[in-house]
Parts: sequence; C-alpha cells; structure tokens
Amino acid sequence: MTLNDKSALEARIDERINETLEYWIEQLARLCAQPSISAQHLGIDECADLTATMLREEGFETEILPTGGSPIVFGERDGRSDRTLLFYNHYDVQPPEPLELWDTPPFTLTRVGDHLYARGVSDDKGQLITRMAATAAVRDVLGELPIRLKYFVEGEEEVGSPNIPGAIDAHKDKFAADGCIWEFGSVDYSGRPEQTLGMRGLCYVELTVATAALDCHSGLGGSLIPNAAWRLVWALSTIKGPDERIRIPGFYDNARPARERDLAYLAQNPDHSQAFLETYGLDGFLLGMTGGTELRRAAVFEPTATINGLTAGYQGPGAKTVLPAQASAKIDFRLVPDQTPEEIIPLLRAHLDAEGFPDVAVRYVAGVKPARTDPDDPFVQMSIQAAADVYGLPPIVEPLIGGSGPMHPFIHVLGLPVVTSGCGYPNGRVHAPNENIRIPDFINGIRHTARIITRFADL
Repeated sequence: MTLNDKSALEARIDERINETLEYWIEQLARLCAQPSISAQHLGIDECADLTATMLREEGFETEILPTGGSPIVFGERDGRSDRTLLFYNHYDVQPPEPLELWDTPPFTLTRVGDHLYARGVSDDKGQLITRMAATAAVRDVLGELPIRLKYFVEGEEEVGSPNIPGAIDAHKDKFAADGCIWEFGSVDYSGRPEQTLGMRGLCYVELTVATAALDCHSGLGGSLIPNAAWRLVWALSTIKGPDERIRIPGFYDNARPARERDLAYLAQNPDHSQAFLETYGLDGFLLGMTGGTELRRAAVFEPTATINGLTAGYQGPGAKTVLPAQASAKIDFRLVPDQTPEEIIPLLRAHLDAEGFPDVAVRYVAGVKPARTDPDDPFVQMSIQAAADVYGLPPIVEPLIGGSGPMHPFIHVLGLPVVTSGCGYPNGRVHAPNENIRIPDFINGIRHTARIITRFADL
C-alpha cells in the first residue's frame, strides 16, 4: 500500500469515526450509568457483565475471568494478521462523594457544550470506549480487523489491582500479545498529546495505634493515659522530615536515578509549572523548587511518602474534651525503579521499632511495582508518530509519570511494550466531583487508537 493509499484509508476511518460519534457517546452513557465502585464493591459484577455484553455486541468472544476479587473481562477477536494488540482498561471507578459538589448527577452522562460529565467518564470508561469506537471504525472501513485484538478490562484498579499479577501469571498464554495500549491517554495544557511509557510503583499502608481500651475524659486522663493521637503523630514525624527526605533507613537503597535518556525527554517537555500552580491555587512548590527539568525530574523520579488521611478522637462541630484511645493514618509511598512494595514494609516496621514505636501496627493495604517501556521500541516510536499525525503536534514523551498502576506484569511478565492513547486532559477532574472529558479529545483519542491498529499490522 502506497503512502497515498494509507492516507486515504485513514481519512475514510476518520470519516467513519465522525459518522458514528453520537452512537459511541450513547454507549459511553450506557457504561457510565452503571455504578462500579471497587472500594465499596458496588455494582462491580453488574459492570463486568455489561462490559462483556458490549464487547460481545462488537463481535468479540468474551469471558469473565474470576480472581480473588473483582473479575477480569477478557475479549478477543481475530484479524487478518496474527500480530496481536492488547488493550488494558478498567471498569471500576472512584466513589463519587462528596455528592454535594457535583453540578450534575454522577452516574448520568451529562453533555454541557463540548464537555461530557460523569463519574468514570475519563477514568476509565471513556478511555475504554475510545478503543471500542476505534476498533469498530477500522472494521467498518476495512471489512475486517487487520490484526488480532484483545481486551483486558479489570475491576480493581482503583484499589491497587491486588489480583492482577496473579491473574497474569495464571493466564500468560491467554493474554499474550505483541504490544499494549495502556488504560489512558491525554493532552497537556496546550493540547499536545502525551505519550506515557512508565509508572511509579505504590506501597499503601495503614498505621494504627491503641493506647487504652476506651476514650477518656481529657481532664481525667490527660496527665495519666497515653494519647493515641499524639502517639501516632510522633511516629509519623519520624518517617519524613521538613526537607521532604524519607528517613527510613535503607529506603533509597534500590531507587534508581533517572537515566540520561529519561532526562533528555524531560528536557524536551514543556514547562507547565505556572499552570499547575494556578490549577491548585498555590504560591509555589515544595522547597522553593521552580520550573524546568529539575522540577519534572523530582515529580516522577523521586520516591514520596504522603499522608492520605488521619483519624483520631472527635472531629465534629463544637468541642468535646476527649483523650482518644485509638488513632490511625493511611499513607502511600510512591516508588521508583527498582524499588518494590515488598521491600518497603519490613523497612518501615524496622524503622518504627528502632524509633520506639513497636506498638504502632503496620497493615499493608495495596501495592504495585514501578515499570517503564523502552522508548526506542519500534511500537513506541510508531505510536508517537501516529499521535503527531493526529494532533498535528509532536507528543510529549513521559518516560515515567507520578501515578501508579499494574503496568509491571504487562512489561516484565508478558514482555509487552506499552503506549498510551485516549481522551483525558488536565482539567478532567479525575477522582474529583465533576469528572469530565471534552468531545474533541474523545474524537482524537479514537483517531489515534485507530491509527495504531492499522499501522501495527505493517510494523
């Protein structure tokens, strides 16, 4: 096929995407209408069934694979070539609370101008629909799929994907492929597409301490009974200092610094630090950092320790003079290559013991290992060029991002190069009230995915 033939083919596919746009918005509304909150196991099985039904309607052979938690929806359809592309997505969403901050019903897709609002519309149901729409457009124009396609759609991503590594180990042959499009894709503040090649790891823990059998009047016990809230605060203060360095001995031993190739990509990426500050209403960054490569390196290639929540004593209106008997904190550690969540737990336990806090219990909640794809892989370079052709702008290549996900077994067990395409943008309010996508981004996410499908056959 000549270059002109390929251009004409892609133009016809783009035309088909536009012709079927309203149908796929309706399908997105159908999927978003089904609550699927993994943190509460609300609607999970129902959404798995719906996802399988929607794939089946598009001609895919589907299975619902049980795990130790939420099931995986697997779909497969043969194409002209045995070359195989795997889509990784998830059907679970974050809780919609606080409900009073939503301008529209969270589980009703609402169109306002060129925006679509709903819980999960960006993370991750809209991304999944871009793949289904792209698949359908390519099939409609060609009369068949040029490659074999597989869908791997899980239901526990929002709670750390605890069962995904085991499922991949158990079904390596079923999930085998030659490349993978990861769950998301997005543009930056200026509209440039972002190509994400790796994710930090995560170690999520809960610390708890109990100092008495029940709460006590603070006047009666303030000088006599250990205060669980103070006990926990003192323990937390040993984990990280005002210099933002994590003080757990051995924590940084396996943290690999950014490579020269990584720094070169970071140096090429635009500086959106001022827009970031404005978005979050900030006067400046931690430790006085300013924009540029060093800030971008710190944002993704430095491990972190973040207190996500603190619980102790009375927190209602007015006053209640009480000495709390129990206190807890939820903490996430973001990890960089080659750290693992398995190594962090014993280090944390040993640190608390050495600091005099053997009574502070550590409960491991969830974790994933960091992972990244070789940026020079031909599949990656093809996806980068496809994005440039769709958006008319060179993509921002992110060797690693600050967020986490179960990418490690896809790269290191299945051996897949991983790229991204999709419909996100910086003000999508993912995990927050009024989560949304923009219809032009939705269209371009479909177009980019369609080009990856057609070009992968010839790679």
